[in-house]
Amino acid sequence: MAGKSKILIMGATGYIGKFIVEASVKEGHPTFALVRQTSVSDPAKRKLIDNFNNLGVQLLYGDLYDHESLVKAIKQVDVVISALGDIKHLADQVKIIAAIKEAGNVKRFFPSEFGSDADRVHAVEPAKSGFGIKAQIRRVIEAEGIPYTYLCSYSFAGYYLNNLSQLGATSPPRDKVIIPGDGNPKAIFNYEGDIATYTIRAVDDPRTLNKTLYIMPPKNIYSLNELVALWEKLIGKTLEKTYVTEEQLLKQIQEAPFPENAHLAIFHSNFVKGDQTNFEIDPSFEVEASVLYPDVKYTTVEECLTRFI
Repeated sequence: MAGKSKILIMGATGYIGKFIVEASVKEGHPTFALVRQTSVSDPAKRKLIDNFNNLGVQLLYGDLYDHESLVKAIKQVDVVISALGDIKHLADQVKIIAAIKEAGNVKRFFPSEFGSDADRVHAVEPAKSGFGIKAQIRRVIEAEGIPYTYLCSYSFAGYYLNNLSQLGATSPPRDKVIIPGDGNPKAIFNYEGDIATYTIRAVDDPRTLNKTLYIMPPKNIYSLNELVALWEKLIGKTLEKTYVTEEQLLKQIQEAPFPENAHLAIFHSNFVKGDQTNFEIDPSFEVEASVLYPDVKYTTVEECLTRFI
């Protein structure tokens, strides 16, 4: 582990956090996880925590809302990765920033991003507010002069491929499919374990310092029309397609309760506005993961879908 940064993951027991913990250990980093005392007695999280112990992860007990515990934990590491997924916690990352500032030893901070680029989206409410909070956190980090990497992982395969981006479905459809817009804007679908691997690879890489890192592997970029066509090819069956116009989708967003309206608003951003691919990377402050780390054998969209046949 000589020369490997010590990494603290916040939100370690969350959806993407657990993948990041495992990737950090696998890559040979001394790995720390900040957990609340209550998590130890939570049956759902106990299994994860036991797994962390088995992996050699050092558990640090603390809380986002306990400044002293945050500072104490952060002083033990070199890099802090926030994987806080709950939208109510996103704005509270200012507390992590304050603790990093006081600790004075952190050489890189990854705020909770793990989606589309907050500075590039054209989202409608309620997704617009969530992206707005992420953008505000970026501005605070920059104003405080904290070294950072912003990581855009785009669409989690576990959310978007296991149901072919059909809201509420638990498996890819075999008969009918609903496609927002004309189905042509391209989106990006990445396996969570690969997202975690790319995240950890970036930790000690000077090429990602104070940059936005995009995870855009070429074999994972698909329009919904292309995604459906691939699925049809894999199952040997043509699906009945219903296209929902942008106007219809916007009406659905306005009428749907939370969190369904938030999911639909993200669909609008991804699949109608094409916010994941409708720009060019600026090499002066943006880099792409599969270019930086060509040795990482990422899981392709086709490989992900093949598991559901």
